[in-house]
Amino acid sequence: MAGTETTPAPGTAEGDLAGLEAGLDALDAVQERRTPFGQVLLHKVLPPVTAVLLVLAVWKLLVVAGVTADYKLPDPSAVWHSLRGLWLDGTLLGIVWTSVSRGLLGFLAALAIGTPLGLLVARSAFVRAAIGPILSGLQSLPSVAWVPAAVIWLGITDSAMYAVILLGAVPSIANGLVSGIDQVPPLYLRAGRTMGATGARGAWHVLLPAALPGYIAGLKQGWAFSWRSLMAAELIASSPDLGLGLGQYLENARTDSDMPGVLLGILLILFVGIAIDLIVFSPLERRVLRSRGLAAAR
Repeated sequence: MAGTETTPAPGTAEGDLAGLEAGLDALDAVQERRTPFGQVLLHKVLPPVTAVLLVLAVWKLLVVAGVTADYKLPDPSAVWHSLRGLWLDGTLLGIVWTSVSRGLLGFLAALAIGTPLGLLVARSAFVRAAIGPILSGLQSLPSVAWVPAAVIWLGITDSAMYAVILLGAVPSIANGLVSGIDQVPPLYLRAGRTMGATGARGAWHVLLPAALPGYIAGLKQGWAFSWRSLMAAELIASSPDLGLGLGQYLENARTDSDMPGVLLGILLILFVGIAIDLIVFSPLERRVLRSRGLAAAR
């Protein structure tokens, strides 16, 4: 009929072009909207709370059933009383902050070392061949193995703690960045060189932004290594001169055969590790992935 527009048939050049334009229009039309509070509670808050309550219920049932002696598996209320005692004494926040401040400072130092090291390994074939396998080997080496050497080298001091953190976290951060850079399409690098982004400018404006997903994964793993390394160092190289951190609190509770204190120390260490991930790394990862259209549903 005259004056009627015809739709291009799929499979033809006109049809493919029309489909491409429709897809691009759909992408442009996508707008981020704030998730309703009720949905956040349902999908983000309720599952972990339910899991915690389930663990507490199973724990209480095991205690009531008497599957083992009380000194091996105390009642959850005994752990709560230990936590309440630390809070009333005014020592709880000090214990947590002693370890958290060390962990964060050590992680920032590892970040400052691991990032340029990862760039160097990723962009230099000679450096990668020379130290790439060493970094991979160090990443698989348990951090606790460095504690005796660090104590002999540096004594039972904060320096030994930071040395263990660096040796555990730097390889993870560097390898994460190398993995991210290896996945950057060569087209990005050529486009950057065309616009004059070479050398340090190319690394800052092209490589790092394009490698962010892999880099952030390396940062998350680096923090995990930092925290585990620090706890191992505080457990083994405990000293009154270092202040009372979570690792030393856990060791003191073990020495006193205080099982509620031991479980409280474990739970506090777990809580800090989860809290740092939820507060710092998970939002950062979601933001980066969403900016690339990779995690719209997360």
